[in-house]
Amino acid sequence: MIGIIVALIIALVVIVVVINAIQQHREKQEAEKRAQAGKQKAVINETEELILSMGNLPPNPPIIEILNRRSLNAAKKMMQILPNVGIRNRINDLESRLKASEDLAQTNPFKEEKFILPDNEQHLVAILQTIKKLRAVLKSEQAKGTLDAQSFMREDLRFDTMQLQISIESLIKRGNQAFEKEMIGSARQYFEKALVTIKAHAHKSEYTQAKETEIIDRLEEITSALKNTNAEDREKKAKSEEDDLDMLFQPKKKW
Repeated sequence: MIGIIVALIIALVVIVVVINAIQQHREKQEAEKRAQAGKQKAVINETEELILSMGNLPPNPPIIEILNRRSLNAAKKMMQILPNVGIRNRINDLESRLKASEDLAQTNPFKEEKFILPDNEQHLVAILQTIKKLRAVLKSEQAKGTLDAQSFMREDLRFDTMQLQISIESLIKRGNQAFEKEMIGSARQYFEKALVTIKAHAHKSEYTQAKETEIIDRLEEITSALKNTNAEDREKKAKSEEDDLDMLFQPKKKW
């Protein structure tokens, strides 16, 4: 009897250990699923924020299509990991949005537009951050195979050109402001930096050629203004020294 009781106790302990192990394994799997689903949800949230931020940029239907497809793919992965009615409804909504964006991209292809520099510095920083994030998304989607190489190169080049325009227009604006305030040395530094930026850019276009000519002309004006300023300074200094000598050697008055 004692042997039977010991055997039953051992069997019970083994059963409890096995049940606990199975329970822990299931909990671990559920935790992994929630973590994977959380990553996909983060992708959807990030994409939605980028779509909203696109309102600060020139209209770009192809990018909206890419972003909507990214959200849809993430939602489908969530459905595979943790299927539920809410995700199914979200997929239906995203499929409708993707179809609408595909139609818009076909009927309204991207049109090159000159970027208008905002007056608000924080607004400009936000735009640059949006472009940086969009380029990272494009690279990620191309690496995953959801975006073909040709589309990636085309859209990435557009954002690269936009970043260049923002940088050049900002430098020219600051250079002109400095020149108006007669801060000629600072103005020259801004225009020289703009010229270096354009020459270092690999992709040449009508915009870069026109801006390079404009910047060179402005630098010539600034160089001429600096020469005139230096000549005036030398003339004032010479006049001052002449006045000092006159004061030193003028006849002394007798009292």
